[in-house]
Amino acid sequence: MFAQGDTVCGSTIFLTSSMESQSVSDSCCQGHVDVAALHARQRCILIIVLVINTATFLMMVYFAIFSGSSSLLSAALDNFGDAMTYALSLMVVGASGVAKARVALFKGMLIFCAALAVAFQIGWRITHPEIPIVEAMGIAALLNLGANSLCLWLLTPYRDDDVNMTSAWECSRNDVSEGLAVIATTFAVWMFGSGWPDLVVAVGLLILFLRSAVRVLRRAWQELHPTLSQN
Repeated sequence: MFAQGDTVCGSTIFLTSSMESQSVSDSCCQGHVDVAALHARQRCILIIVLVINTATFLMMVYFAIFSGSSSLLSAALDNFGDAMTYALSLMVVGASGVAKARVALFKGMLIFCAALAVAFQIGWRITHPEIPIVEAMGIAALLNLGANSLCLWLLTPYRDDDVNMTSAWECSRNDVSEGLAVIATTFAVWMFGSGWPDLVVAVGLLILFLRSAVRVLRRAWQELHPTLSQN
């Protein structure tokens, strides 16, 4: 009888242990599936915003040359930098935290280089003043704002996932601010009949780029050197 009871008890323990192991296994598998699904969604979103930014960059370059607008050219350079940023972000989806931080560091440098390009353009326009074509500026500004707003809306749900997606969202938020600024510039150029509002907004974009570059570089540095950041 005791032997039989022992067998039953042992069977019960075995079944309980098996159920617990199965539960843990199912939980691990579910976690793996959730992470894989998240990475798949991130890749899809980054591909979409990459295509949008590439098309917007080409459009902005055309209108910047046609209209002679410094702010449009600055925005076009920013779109080019963002397209590079999204491409790099796409490459490291699902990679280690260190790899993402290194890419974010590189993206911060890209933003900084865009700021330098804007500074050079501002200097050139100060010595070669001209009044941009308002109609071309307006069309490009509206298309640019629409594209940038769409990208920001697509990236917002993923902005806190990791440093990779945060830096991509940061670039997109800058683009929306830039788009609003270019629209305001178009109105100011039309109202005053002068190219100076175009230069003033270009200076504002320069400051925006520099601030964004500092934020992205700081977070990437904190990810790469958490101990030093705490000290």
